[in-house]
Amino acid sequence: MPRRIPAAAPGCRPECLKDPCGDRSCSDAPPPPAQLLGLDVFFNAKGQPDIDLLISHLNLEGALSQELLLDIVKRASDLFASEPNLMKLNDPLTVVGDIHGQYFDLVKLIEVGGAPSDTQYIFLGDYVDRGSFSIEVVATLFSIKIKYPKRLRMLRGNHECRQMTTFFNFREECEYKYNLHVYNAFMEAFDTLPLAATINGKFLAVHGGLSPDLPNLKSINGMDRFMEPPREGLLCDLLWSDPLEQKEGDQPKGKKSNPAFIPNEVRGCSFFYSFEGAAKFLQKNSMLSIIRAHEAQLEGYKMHKTNPATGFPSVITIFSAPNYCDCYNNKGAILKFDNSTLNILQFNSSPHPYYLPNFMDIFAWSIPFVIEKVTEMLYFILQPAAGVDDDNGKLPELPTQLKAICRESLSEAENQAVDLANRLAHAVDTAGGNGEGTGDPQAEARFRMRKKVRTIAKMARMFKTQRQENETVLRLGGMCLGDKISPSLLLAGKDKAQGESEMFGHARNVDGANELRPEVEGAAATSARDFQDDAES
Repeated sequence: MPRRIPAAAPGCRPECLKDPCGDRSCSDAPPPPAQLLGLDVFFNAKGQPDIDLLISHLNLEGALSQELLLDIVKRASDLFASEPNLMKLNDPLTVVGDIHGQYFDLVKLIEVGGAPSDTQYIFLGDYVDRGSFSIEVVATLFSIKIKYPKRLRMLRGNHECRQMTTFFNFREECEYKYNLHVYNAFMEAFDTLPLAATINGKFLAVHGGLSPDLPNLKSINGMDRFMEPPREGLLCDLLWSDPLEQKEGDQPKGKKSNPAFIPNEVRGCSFFYSFEGAAKFLQKNSMLSIIRAHEAQLEGYKMHKTNPATGFPSVITIFSAPNYCDCYNNKGAILKFDNSTLNILQFNSSPHPYYLPNFMDIFAWSIPFVIEKVTEMLYFILQPAAGVDDDNGKLPELPTQLKAICRESLSEAENQAVDLANRLAHAVDTAGGNGEGTGDPQAEARFRMRKKVRTIAKMARMFKTQRQENETVLRLGGMCLGDKISPSLLLAGKDKAQGESEMFGHARNVDGANELRPEVEGAAATSARDFQDDAES
């Protein structure tokens, strides 16, 4: 059971935490559910889930029983497995980009986009990692899929795999809230997610983009998707590739244009596809544009270079995680198709509860703060005693023979520097006149006290730095989950950034290391069984 919360009585809805004394310090905040949401309450007699009950329960930070969660995952997985690799959809339709564990922004997104009972949705992947509420995101979307299987479609993103969820924080979230059995169930469900969709036969919806192994759309349906994505090939490229951004003033030399595909060093796998490559693919397949996610955008969307042949953007990027990682300060956006008309709807981030990085408990988190204060107290207690008869910090005089040794070729200032260096060396050789080894008990006591003060001062500086970095992580939120980035890096430029654009650009540059596909020790894992065996061991 997650967090050792008791289950509600059979047939009863979870009750909220009681407050018999009426002394809650935050009385304005509604009390959280004190019981788990169970299987018998969530599904009615016809096997239909109560979506409103689920959302209200999760909004209060309620938890699901493991039995219920596994049942939701299994039912949704069966529905996804029955769908083709490439789905054919028609408007009206709402397209949603990355969510990344931001459950409370997902709730806001549904309010902006329309209730699933009346709105057809397609999500382009990346439901998990970075945020702390990935389980809630997937449980909600899977439940909606069960109730409205023809109104909600979900594509696979590059984070819906064992490699990425282990490198980032979804696996850790599953272990914290449930166990590895739940995590493995999610991974098996992600293996069943479709890979792409066409909209009105004119738009290709995919998480990443194109591939040199994708001459036409039939190639997508001809592949096996039920596996861990490899590091190369069509399955990898559909999830990982990016459009090539041409820098200002960077024009192709002569009549030569950019190659259709070039290696993607930013991701560490797959390719960048150029405008020429995208235009050629669209023309060959009689399509207008590629709609994809996979990249954070300041405004929540980006219209890439317009295709002169159609007057339409060759690529449209949609990103639906506002204030990504709690520090990008970007907007979220969704794309609505209606009667072949495209409309962009933007929305801002919503307040959400905070989890300490890596789901750390408050006691472990507070240790640097406590130790810093303790070392400060010890330092000030010991410092006065150490200052008594401290010889005023003067260096001992050198023997007469050494003082007489001065090179005539040196200037007076240079001879003084040599004299100082010799005196310092002599002080080190003789324990600096601090009394160590002199046989004088008082001098040796002073020496030991000074060493203690210096040691405590060093400890104080060390724990002060650790405390400052802990405070920085609180500000940065999801970017530092899993210790994948040094918090001091972003802190250094945070105060200098002026305006939303500079803050977004700085966060994106610092977070760029996290866009690189992680290496798997030994060899690249290509099958779910490899990861399953590793988890069980």
